[in-house]
Amino acid sequence: MPDTQNPVWFISGCSTGFGRALAEAVIARGWPVVATARDAERVADLAQGHEASVLALALDVTKPSEIEAATKAALEKFGRIDVLVNNAGYGYQSTVEEGVESEIRDQFDANVFGLFALTRAVLPGMRENRRGHVINLTSVAGLVGFPGSGYYAASKHAVEGWSDSLRAEVSPLGIAVTCIEPGPFRTDWAGRSLKQTATQIEAYQDTAGKRLQSTRDISGKQQGDPKRAADAMIAIALDPDAPRHLVLGRFGYDAVLKAQRERVATIEGTRDLSLSADFPDGA
Repeated sequence: MPDTQNPVWFISGCSTGFGRALAEAVIARGWPVVATARDAERVADLAQGHEASVLALALDVTKPSEIEAATKAALEKFGRIDVLVNNAGYGYQSTVEEGVESEIRDQFDANVFGLFALTRAVLPGMRENRRGHVINLTSVAGLVGFPGSGYYAASKHAVEGWSDSLRAEVSPLGIAVTCIEPGPFRTDWAGRSLKQTATQIEAYQDTAGKRLQSTRDISGKQQGDPKRAADAMIAIALDPDAPRHLVLGRFGYDAVLKAQRERVATIEGTRDLSLSADFPDGA
């Protein structure tokens, strides 16, 4: 776990949404923070009046040179990184059949490969210090597949699976790993960080088509409060027994619990068929 007295935070994607809410909450507590965004001007205000404890930097996680520069600057100013929050990324909605190759690959570059690369850059310092916490913002879609979100869900499922392996590797070194799985939150995600390929195939209009439209319609009306989410993330970061998962919001909690229970029931229901694939005892 990180230094709980004066933890140094590094947060990607702080221009708006969860990243900004979390950066503001960390700053309010007087802790050092590296607040990043693709455009440094979008986070410059966070450092005003807090120049000694806040470092606002440009960081596009799809660019290795910017990852190297940002982590180097963070270590030069604060000497260490205790909490890494991988928040940068965006959504892409389409049916699986109608997904656009370039859009799919761009999303994976940001949501998956950029997250991987930034974590690799920060891990050596955490490993040397034998402490730290890697917090990955995934989504309820990282645990549940919804119509119209196949590629977005795939990117978040990838981070979830990778986080399982990361946790197994670094837990013995004193480094915690948690995935945060938000449901709908009032972050203007739909208007700001969501790309869509409209459904043209009639067969999908009542499933994916309706969900794409509802995603746009609900923007600004979601039940989730980003500031309360930030408080929950801070609580997890300081928890010596931090959980592997933190689902945020009632919608997410109910959806994930339902999906996980159904999954366990299915696995248990096919037990005999599963075990029949082994060689007989003694063979």
